Amino acid sequence: MYRTVTAIRRTIAAALTTSRHLRFTALSGEVAALVAAGRLVRTGDLLDRLGADLPDGQRSWFGRHVAKAYRAAHLGADAIRVWAQHRTTGRWIHVHVYRPADPALFAGLASYGRTRHLVQAQFAEAA
Repeated sequence: MYRTVTAIRRTIAAALTTSRHLRFTALSGEVAALVAAGRLVRTGDLLDRLGADLPDGQRSWFGRHVAKAYRAAHLGADAIRVWAQHRTTGRWIHVHVYRPADPALFAGLASYGRTRHLVQAQFAEAA
């Protein structure tokens, strides 16, 4: 236990002496690597892939709908979080990430009024 606490403290101390980008990437660790590899997605990245042109305020509401669907499916547990740079302001924010085929993403698309048309378009293409 002591070595783990010491290693964590040393990691944080080392991260504080580096650049801001490296610091937040180090704090996110393996999760940031999975996001970069595409094995985990942020809700904003999903909207970009689907071609949804929503302003930031509406994107955050979509994220709230997805988080609510994820909590309902996983007995109140939150999804994994990662530090990421905001796409317009450049500030570092803590956001949830999901597997690309997570049912919560599709439930969020269907429950949020501004993205509901994207779900209907996906089913129309499949039919």
